[in-house]
Amino acid sequence: MSILSKISTAADERTARLAGIGLMLGGVCFFSFGDAIGKFLVSTYSVGELLLLRAATSLILMTPLIWRSRGAFALIRRPVLQVLRVVLSISEIAAFFAASVYLPLADIITFYLAAPIFVAVLSAILLDEQVDLRRWVAVGVGFCGVLIALHPSAGVFGWPSAIALGGSIAFAVMMVVTRSLRGTPDVLLASMQFFGTFLFGIVTLPFGWLTPSPRDLGFFMLAGGLAVFASLCVNRSLKLAPASVVVPYQYSMIVWAAIFGYLVFADVPSMATIIGAAVIIGAGLYIFLRERALGREETVVNPPA
Repeated sequence: MSILSKISTAADERTARLAGIGLMLGGVCFFSFGDAIGKFLVSTYSVGELLLLRAATSLILMTPLIWRSRGAFALIRRPVLQVLRVVLSISEIAAFFAASVYLPLADIITFYLAAPIFVAVLSAILLDEQVDLRRWVAVGVGFCGVLIALHPSAGVFGWPSAIALGGSIAFAVMMVVTRSLRGTPDVLLASMQFFGTFLFGIVTLPFGWLTPSPRDLGFFMLAGGLAVFASLCVNRSLKLAPASVVVPYQYSMIVWAAIFGYLVFADVPSMATIIGAAVIIGAGLYIFLRERALGREETVVNPPA
């Protein structure tokens, strides 16, 4: 290969990596914007109604992609795990928005940032993966960060925090299940998630339907559109650049959660949340880099979708 070819290849790779980083940052921002809209809506409407209308919009927007990949639906493998993943997805997203009625976005996102820490433990238990001493130490440090963020001594810990923490654990279990389904096309995984939340919304209709105003219906549709667009950005990012390059930028979700929380709801993260988030991010990044060094499947921390 000539010197000019090498320079051109290196430039193309650098451009792809920068594009991947930009798409990851954009995708996380869109996810966070959608979360803020969801938090705004569940102050008036039920979580089930939010999931129904949000998922309906997402499925409509994804119709061309679903149609193009329709052959994959006829070859669904490991259906039990597929259904389990959908149930976990419904559980974690419902918990996320249920907790958002009472907690600032930054607090909830902090719990979800702990997902890689939970994954490390669950992988050792469920997938029989070997976890060395250094990663167990990182797991312990990460759990300390979770306890700091919970700050039970301040009298804040209660059902909302428990719901958010439970949602983050369901999210982690879903990530472990996804590892076992890594051969499944992204469009199939995403569409099944949205279809599952759509069905959940239909089931909950009799328990809290409130006809939305035209303005709020627009917000519901915007939330669904952002979920699809953000997912596409994140997936494209992971195709343009190595996960080891772009995944750390997913932790910017805590920054966006704090920004949207302050601008929309006047929420100011507590010092305990900030310190806990910093500890969790540090431990999560160490676990991620350690798994990469060992050549294991890299854990991708997509925000709740």
